[in-house]
Amino acid sequence: MSSNLLTEPLISTDRGSHSLPGLFAAMSRGEVAAFPALRPHQRPAWHMFCVQLAVLALDAAGLRDLPEDEDNWRRALRVLTPDFADDAPWHLIQTDRKHPAFLQPPDPGGQKWTPVATPDALDMLITSRNHDIKREIAREPEPQDWIFALVSLQTMEGYGGKDSYGIARMNGGSSSRAMIALAPAREGSVEVDPSAWWARDLRTLLTRRSGIAGLTLLWLYPWGDGPGLDLDRLDPMFIEVCRRIRLSQAGDRITAERSTSKAARVAAKEAKGNTGDPWAPLHKTENKSFTLGEQDWSHEVLVRLLYGGDWKVPDLALPQPGEEAAPLVLIAEAFARGNSKTDGFRSRLVPVPKAMVKAGLFGTKPVSVAAEVQEDIDAIETALRDGLSLIAAEGDRKKRGKPHYARAQPARDAYRHAVDQLFFPELWLRASAKVDADFTLMRREFLTALAAIARREFDIASSAIPCASLFRPRAEARSRDALERGIAKVLQPFQQQDAQDA
Repeated sequence: MSSNLLTEPLISTDRGSHSLPGLFAAMSRGEVAAFPALRPHQRPAWHMFCVQLAVLALDAAGLRDLPEDEDNWRRALRVLTPDFADDAPWHLIQTDRKHPAFLQPPDPGGQKWTPVATPDALDMLITSRNHDIKREIAREPEPQDWIFALVSLQTMEGYGGKDSYGIARMNGGSSSRAMIALAPAREGSVEVDPSAWWARDLRTLLTRRSGIAGLTLLWLYPWGDGPGLDLDRLDPMFIEVCRRIRLSQAGDRITAERSTSKAARVAAKEAKGNTGDPWAPLHKTENKSFTLGEQDWSHEVLVRLLYGGDWKVPDLALPQPGEEAAPLVLIAEAFARGNSKTDGFRSRLVPVPKAMVKAGLFGTKPVSVAAEVQEDIDAIETALRDGLSLIAAEGDRKKRGKPHYARAQPARDAYRHAVDQLFFPELWLRASAKVDADFTLMRREFLTALAAIARREFDIASSAIPCASLFRPRAEARSRDALERGIAKVLQPFQQQDAQDA
């Protein structure tokens, strides 16, 4: 055996290298600010793994306070593996393959194993374009590269083809494990403090537990070719493994092998991702976890999840007592997944003002204001669409139909992309308004900004839309007039107020 995570400093941080219990102790003291070797797409998997593992260890050891010394964390982690005095489940490499190794279930025998050259080839990242994040480039990996890749694969992967099943914590093999959470940020920035974030989530989850309630570390148990483990047998914070993986030593290098399975490790298809994951949005009536699909974390997606009413806001996305004066960031991260592939890692960080936390981040006022802000965005977009479609229709309003409206789509997409960054600052401003006059001024300024974006996209797109040269002067004049009339209609209440004030 080699590379014992409980005793060897295998994980590098900005404060030096640590063993796993040493890392938890340093994070309990608030010292760790970065993991230099952690790739961006591995962040949600690593954070959730560290939180789940720490929750299970402290709960199993009967502790509620976070130890600030390595020895106490080591003892707590060993409580989770009482049958292994040699720490076998915490070693990266276990020569006796009938025993578990870190995130590697025992080899059941009779399997066909395929070599894996590098940690990034083992990692879950499957992209349709190799230039997104290139594969098999880590030719001189360190043990921590294998650690991060194992965590990413075993706790986040989806269906990968015949006999390659995904995790239980998502709604189907072509889905993704989504994370939506609030995290402490450094003052004046959107930079997340990983130690404070880990401690926040850990303390929050510990207050809701009263002991271990099932199997915890699923790599400890033999994995035959029968049915998967029943979800009812597992603790809600269980850490799963979805693939058969074994690491070994070849000279001074670590190598890996992978194999397949006849069934998913956890029999949870009917659960549709509803496994008690505290970072996952859950549909209130369909009881399924959220799937990002092949899209991004647009403001429309986030508003639908947080303010639409159909989805339960994840427990760890809710403000906790005492956070009214703390800078927070709303984090949304997941892989955009399709059929046996991903379309890349998607991440969005939204700063949350202290005033919003204090006033109620998910109260009735933000819900209504979010709908009003979206209505303003849609109204100006309609003016942009109507204007550009007239160019395609050669200025003939009666001729205009779906093909002509379709010509405006690239400009509409560009407009949506631009206003996406304005949405949440506007939502926070309006939701914090105390008097109607403040609200009215904010809305007017926002609509004026939207109109400027629409005019810019109109100018960029208009010359590229096909139109017979004979009719282009008429089409462009009428299209510009349609854009301005649409904008003026939205701004009319403010113009009438100006006239009254004059």
